[in-house]
Amino acid sequence: MDDAEVKFRASKYIQGMEERLQKIGDLGNFNKLVELARQYTEDAEYYLEKGDLVTSLVDVVYAEGLLDSINFLTAKEESQVSKKVFVGGTFDLIHPGHIEFLKEASRYGRVFVSVARDENSEKAKGRRPINDENIRLEVVKGIRYVHDAFLGDSKDFLKSVEKIKPDIVFLGPDQKVNEEDLKRALKERGLDVEVIRMKERINKWNHSSSSQIIREIISRYCDNQGNQKETNKEGKS
Repeated sequence: MDDAEVKFRASKYIQGMEERLQKIGDLGNFNKLVELARQYTEDAEYYLEKGDLVTSLVDVVYAEGLLDSINFLTAKEESQVSKKVFVGGTFDLIHPGHIEFLKEASRYGRVFVSVARDENSEKAKGRRPINDENIRLEVVKGIRYVHDAFLGDSKDFLKSVEKIKPDIVFLGPDQKVNEEDLKRALKERGLDVEVIRMKERINKWNHSSSSQIIREIISRYCDNQGNQKETNKEGKS
C-alpha cells in the first residue's frame, strides 16, 4: 500500500471519527473520555497534515478505541468510524479486475461481499460459473480488501443488502443496476443508503474479466470444434 492510499484511508478514518463525535450527546461520567477521544482525533488530523501518517493512524485508532469502550459499556451510541460498504457479484475466476474493484470499494469503509448463488449467476450471465458458489465464497473471503463475505439470497437480492444494513452500496461499472431505482427500493425497506458506482473498468491487464480468460483458454487449448489441441509432439497439455 503506497503513501497516497494510506493518506486517503487515514483521511476517511478521521472524517468518520469526527462525524461520530458530533453525534454523541451527554454521556455523564464518560464525557472526559469523549473529550480525550476528540483530542486524539484532532492530533490525528494535525499529524496527517504534517505527513506523519503512522502517528496520525495511531492517534485516530486510539480515539476509536476509547469510544468503542464507552459504547460497549453504555450501549448508547453506534460506531460510525468505519462505514459498511456492500458489494455484490459472481466473482468467478478471480482476476486483477476483481481485485481493483474491491480495493476501490475498501476506500469507503469495511467491505461486505454478497457472492451470487450459482442459479442466479447463470440467469444473469447465460452460463453456469466455472467455480461453484462455495468455492467462489472461500476465494473472496481470502481477499485482503474484504471484511466479510457470504452467499447472497437466492430469491431476493435486496435481502442481502438488508442483512448488512450498509452505509454504501458500491457498484461495478458493468453492473446493470439503476442507481436511483435501487436507492428507492431500499428506502421502501427502511434503508437510506448511498449508492456509488465505480466509473470505469481498469484495463491495465490483458485479463480483466472472466469472459476474457475463458476465451483465451479456448483460443490456446481448443480447436474450432472445441476439441483439445496438442501443445507439443508428445501430446502433453
